[in-house]
Amino acid sequence: MVERRRSPWDPLPGLGLWLFASFACTLALWLLRDRLHQAHLALAYLLVVLGGSAREGRVVGLVMAVVCFLLFNFFLLQPLYSWTIEDPLDWWILVAFLITGTVAAQLLHRAQRAAALAEERAVEIQRLAREAEHVAALKEADRLKDALLATVSHDLRTPLTSIRATAAEIREDGHASAAIIEEEAERLNRLVTDLLDFSRIRAGALPVEAQLNTADDLIGAALDRVKGLVGVEERVDVRLPAEATLMVGRFDFVQSLRALVNLLENALVYSRPGSRVELELELDGDELVFAVRDRGPGVPEKELSRLFEPFHRGEDARSKPGTGLGLAIAQEVARAQGGSVVYRPRSGGGSVFELRLPAAEAPGLS
Repeated sequence: MVERRRSPWDPLPGLGLWLFASFACTLALWLLRDRLHQAHLALAYLLVVLGGSAREGRVVGLVMAVVCFLLFNFFLLQPLYSWTIEDPLDWWILVAFLITGTVAAQLLHRAQRAAALAEERAVEIQRLAREAEHVAALKEADRLKDALLATVSHDLRTPLTSIRATAAEIREDGHASAAIIEEEAERLNRLVTDLLDFSRIRAGALPVEAQLNTADDLIGAALDRVKGLVGVEERVDVRLPAEATLMVGRFDFVQSLRALVNLLENALVYSRPGSRVELELELDGDELVFAVRDRGPGVPEKELSRLFEPFHRGEDARSKPGTGLGLAIAQEVARAQGGSVVYRPRSGGGSVFELRLPAAEAPGLS
């Protein structure tokens, strides 16, 4: 932890010690004044100035330069005990001493400040190095977690397939409980698929192959998938452009279907009982926009920043089935194709999620 930088006025309590040192130096020099030259006297006082600067800082050093200048003049230069100076050369000695003491105090202060800054930077570098080591450890742990997640998810798919097949056989024999087993196995299979796809996304290994596809085909496949997986009656109103224009995009059909299904399922799960979900298709510039509108509780403003975070589930979502991966996967799948998933609140209550994918010109049309 870096200590607080010293204020220029912090060393003033130590000024008394250095004033005493200056008077002691003056006494010693006064006793030896007949044997010493003025240059020797100036050097002795200069040592006191430098000592005060080094120990207490620049302020004390400057004060000591002035005090020693006055003591030098009053007690050691002819005529003694007077502020007048007999030899004009002594003026040069005094002025040179004062300038040297002042400059020395300033230079010493700068050197000390540079040393303090260097120490602070060294401490900061050590802190950053520790943080870098911590981040590297977290990244490695995250990589191992993703690898374990992918391995476990992949290994779970084989027994789940066997469970679903066995449950289907038992259901044909008239066992009512087999339908529950089959439904729960399907739920677990979807969870495993989400985990596996998310681990592939994190590893940058999700297969994405953009091709020319029609928006109508994607919507039809999504409606079939939602009806089969969610087990609900027709609750989706589809709104297509008024003009009978074939809308084509360049996107990966399988991955885009996954993203649109995730948005539709969320809308169906969180909508109020009896309300309907709207799926509207439109062309916005060079993007196909699949807008999914619901009449659910919406997204609180405090959770908007984490809306697309993996495994994040808001307070309203914790009572619903799911893993918190649906929106994250939809967003990453769209981004991998040059698109995006956009959220905005719906007027009158609810949410609007837009799956935006690159549009393309239909073959044979100009």
